[in-house]
Amino acid sequence: MCRMAAKDGITHLVATPHSNYSYTFDPGLNRQLIREIQEKVGEKPRLLLGCDFHLSYDNIQVCLQDSRDFTINQTPYLLVELPDQFIPENLNRVYYEIQVAGLKPIITHPERNPLLQRRPEVLEHWVSLGCLVQLTAQSYTNGFGSRARKVAERLIDAGSVHFFATDAHDLKRRPPILSRCYDRVAEEKGQEIADLLSQQNPEAVINGRPLPPQPDAAEFKARGLKRRWFSFITGK
Repeated sequence: MCRMAAKDGITHLVATPHSNYSYTFDPGLNRQLIREIQEKVGEKPRLLLGCDFHLSYDNIQVCLQDSRDFTINQTPYLLVELPDQFIPENLNRVYYEIQVAGLKPIITHPERNPLLQRRPEVLEHWVSLGCLVQLTAQSYTNGFGSRARKVAERLIDAGSVHFFATDAHDLKRRPPILSRCYDRVAEEKGQEIADLLSQQNPEAVINGRPLPPQPDAAEFKARGLKRRWFSFITGK
């Protein structure tokens, strides 16, 4: 998978083991495994450690005490995963407490969440509260079906997307490939937006820096309209 990612042009991979009721996250063991894999892979891609963090009460309490064990590359950025069955009523408060603790929550693959597929405006509200959003690249290229693709398109048009990730699990069904998604974003929204979502924003995260200025929803929609009109008149 690392070799495939490097061939696709990916320079850094963040491993994000789960931390939930089924899987215990062991930071020390995971750092050791990262070192062992990096030795086998070589210099590229560069392997970093993060965590797919489940927003359970116990998890949150442990994280607030020692957050750098769970964040991406020990930066303030924390990848959080929502349950598929329900949205906790106090989630606004949870995001507030996470940010007060100095962390920046990144909500992972919301376009694949059945509840948020029906109510994407809830996610857009969380973005207004300071949350960031990461989509799965294959969702935008129809790899998870039309509903996930349509939600991904809506979120991008709303200016509510900050990153794409492979969410890779294997070489065939969910491979570590970003180039197809990058190409579609560049075609639909322009190369500047594609670079922002696939290079500049992720680079800021792994280095623990603030994100560069982000276009608002009006700019995202305007770029999309221009690209689609150009495609129409040229017959592409």
